[in-house]
Order: sequence, then structure tokens, then C-alpha cells
Amino acid sequence: MEMHFLKAFNTLGPDLLRGVGIVIYITLVGFACALVVALLMAMGRLTKRKLPGRLLGLVIELVRGTPLLVQFFYIYYVVPMLINGTAGLLGYDTNIQIPAATCGIIGFAINYGCYMSEVIRSAILAIDPGQREAGLALGFSENQVLFHFILPPALRNSIPVFGNYLVMLIKDTSLLAMISVQELLLRTKTFASQTFLTVEAYTILALVYLVISIPLSQLSKIVERRLKQIR
Repeated sequence: MEMHFLKAFNTLGPDLLRGVGIVIYITLVGFACALVVALLMAMGRLTKRKLPGRLLGLVIELVRGTPLLVQFFYIYYVVPMLINGTAGLLGYDTNIQIPAATCGIIGFAINYGCYMSEVIRSAILAIDPGQREAGLALGFSENQVLFHFILPPALRNSIPVFGNYLVMLIKDTSLLAMISVQELLLRTKTFASQTFLTVEAYTILALVYLVISIPLSQLSKIVERRLKQIR
């Protein structure tokens, strides 16, 4: 079987470069939103009120118990139907559609936010209770103790895990091809179906993901080593 890697790279390369831009955009925005969701959910889980904590715990179990791809389908197809159906019952004629890239960002924010919320919650619980007591003894309020004495070391301890989640999120962007986001996998599938250079196309795709993921993974390890030195 004759291989045409150079031909595939010259033709597919520029298109994949545009796909890399989309992947990086969705990754950064989705990860930032996931951090916000994770922090809010972790704080909600640690509240002294039982009902919010239990409801958030249920949400986390529902999200972690369903595949990410199913969640993307639900946000992309079902949520607009529910919105339009509800609007119709109220007498409004709407045709709301959520852009595929936006669905991806929402899906990552919810899914990864739930997973990372447990990381933050565990990191907060691992902080020595003496720090809270010392802060209160110095006259700080509960909120001031939380934001000045508890959260900073908890988030710092969570950074290595967050680095791993960031690498995972980049690879999971390939799932967005199923809801028509023009990321790397969908562009490669289109190219392979048109040229029949299947082996070459998917080999190049794998290399592109490695080029993106390996530096980030190494950066995460460097940050982790630096944090250990600071401690």
C-alpha cells in the first residue's frame, strides 16, 4: 500500500491549523468556565445548609454518571427543543438554536466543573483546621478566613490535578465533531472521505494532538515540581 504523507500534510495541514485555533479557543474558555463552576459547586457543597449541598451532590452524580458525548447531544439538540416548547406553551413563537461551539463550552464547563469541584472540595477539607481557627482568633470573619487562609493553599494544591484535566479536555474536544464543530477530527474525517488518504490523515491528526498535549503535560509537571519546592 503506497503512502502519501507529504501530499496529505500539504493539503490537510492548513485546514488542521485552523482547527487548532478552534480547539484552543474552546479549551481555554471551557476550562475557565469549568473552574468557576467548580469553585461555586465546591463552596455550595461545603455550606452548612444541607439542602443546597445535597442538591449539588445529586447534580454531580448525574453529570458524572452520564457520558460527556451524551451531554453534548443533550445541550445541542434537547435543550433548544425544551426552550422552544416552553416558549410555545407561553404563547411565544421561537426558534432558538445554540451554536455548536457554545454547546461545547457549556458541556465542558458543566462536566469538568463537576469533576474539579470534588478536587477543590477535597483540597479545602485537607487544609489544617488550625488555619481557620487562627484566622478567626485574629478577628477575621468566616468569609475572610475562607478567601485569605483556606482557598489560596487549597487551589495551589489542586493545580497539578487541574493540569491533568486541561490535557484531558483538549483531547475530549474531538467529541465535538459529533455535533458538527469544525475542530480537528471533523476536518480530518472530511478530508479522508474526500481523498481516501485515511491512514495518512488520521496519523497526522494523532501527531497534532501529541504536539498540543505533550508540552502541556510537561508544563504541568514543571509547575508541580515548583510548587513542591515552594512548600
